[in-house]
Amino acid sequence: MSERPLRADAQRNRDLLLDAAGKAFTECGPDATLEGIAKNAGVGIGTLYRHFPTREALVEAVYRSELAAVCAAAPELLAAMPPVEATRAWMDRFVDFMTRKIGMADALRALIASGADPYAHSFELLTGAIQPLLEAAAAAGEIRPDFSSEDVLMSLSGVALAASSNREQAGRLLDLLMDGLRYRAS
Repeated sequence: MSERPLRADAQRNRDLLLDAAGKAFTECGPDATLEGIAKNAGVGIGTLYRHFPTREALVEAVYRSELAAVCAAAPELLAAMPPVEATRAWMDRFVDFMTRKIGMADALRALIASGADPYAHSFELLTGAIQPLLEAAAAAGEIRPDFSSEDVLMSLSGVALAASSNREQAGRLLDLLMDGLRYRAS
């Protein structure tokens, strides 16, 4: 039996909680309180527990929600702009996603310690998101076709880790990565 979709107000509250929790876990790490998250979302603590019965359930939902958002951005960007620009824009979104995950490291470690695996299938989802961007840019002759999505994703992860506290530097490193992808493009 499948779950019924949430009522509009319940979905709105869930979305507000996920947004507030993502910010709190990123900014406060393990010091983020569920009461503070509920307050910042503009809902009561009972509403938070109805949606997320444990702290771990909330952390996992935040992670999966943000992962889904960065993956969903790829086809939207590709539909809205030329392939090479869409690829570079997605790279920015990926680095922002990774930077938030670095801020959530303590909460994610606690989640893993509880037996959950929030990273299950993440790599496959992310490579699946970037692959059509790379293929479209290569087909347009704007980047080299001899890179795998895995190679590019690992490079992006390195950029995010190396420049997690300096967004301007991360942008320069992404430009450098794009220049490498363009080198010898047909």
